Order: sequence, then structure tokens, then C-alpha cells
Amino acid sequence: MIKGEKVFLIEKVLIGVDAFGVPVYDETRVGVENVLIGQPSTDDVANDLNLYGKQLLFVLGIPKGDQHNWQDTAVIIRGSRFKTYGFPLVQTEANVPGPWNTQVKVARYE
Repeated sequence: MIKGEKVFLIEKVLIGVDAFGVPVYDETRVGVENVLIGQPSTDDVANDLNLYGKQLLFVLGIPKGDQHNWQDTAVIIRGSRFKTYGFPLVQTEANVPGPWNTQVKVARYE
């Protein structure tokens, strides 16, 4: 049986503005359960490197009903920090038989 893992999404929370009027953020970790962590194909790695200039390391399967923002945000997977990139690919929940309906691409943290 397929089982997901717990990852931590790093969400930025606005805490104020500095003397120059620039927003200041604090980071909070939000645990997300049952996330699939998959390895991309070699073709996907090569295509993303050519298209985006990013080395695709993982493809995450996000559980149905998750409302977090996964676009261009930091995520901690197995104790290491990575960054998502691109737009999450969201499938229609009714058309996906398993408990995951969103795919997110992950690259090395920069």
C-alpha cells in the first residue's frame, strides 16, 4: 500500500514593515501529512533544467483537500530544506482515484 510522509511547508507571515516601508516576514513551519515524495524521470530532469534552469529533485503528491500555497515556497523533506517551483498541477478530485490530486516540483534550496 502506498503511504505518504510528513513534510514541513515554510509559510511566511507578515510581522510588520521596516523603516523603509519594506515588509518584514517571519517563517513558520506547517506540517503536512501524507505527502508522496517521488523521483522524477531523467527526461523530466533534463526538460526542467532546459526550460526553467532548475534541477528537478522530487515530485510531491499533495493530498486532496490541501489548501496550502505550494507555489515557489520552501519545504523541508526528510530534514533537508528544498524549494518548490512552477505552478502546482492540480487534477480534478473526482477524476483521481487515489488520495493525492496535486503535483508539485521541488528543486535544491537556493
